[in-house]
Amino acid sequence: MTNNNTAPRINFAKAAPKAFKALIGFDAAAREGLDPALVELVQIRSSQLNGCAYCLHMHTSDARKAGESEERLHMVAVWRDAAHFFTPEEQAALALTEAVTLVSQGGVSDEVYARAAAHFDESGLARLLALIFTINTWNRIAISTAKVPGTDERASR
Repeated sequence: MTNNNTAPRINFAKAAPKAFKALIGFDAAAREGLDPALVELVQIRSSQLNGCAYCLHMHTSDARKAGESEERLHMVAVWRDAAHFFTPEEQAALALTEAVTLVSQGGVSDEVYARAAAHFDESGLARLLALIFTINTWNRIAISTAKVPGTDERASR
């Protein structure tokens, strides 16, 4: 999604600090106990689907720093056709990520939900869903406020 707007947009973190801090807390709670590699894969896939260049840059960079291979990063967008690059758990999480991110295009099918539930206990599945909710929110914040890819501001918080 290209932003051709030359007018500056709000800094969400400064304009709504309580909401921003609440989202940071929700995001941290969602990640707790989930495999860090899985977290990045979910965030990358959702960011791809939402067209959020800012978040996609951030999470591919984070994944690389955490030791993720370039090969797997290149395959996230086509994970179904490159399933052998991903564990069954990761595949189930990616399918759920797509269904929740694209919820208006058919909801979350019983099949997709059951596949994820087969790999995650109830608490893990709830945290995975929360993670998907948070990355979708972060994507919408970044797109709406025209965040520029490559300008990760997390260090300045």
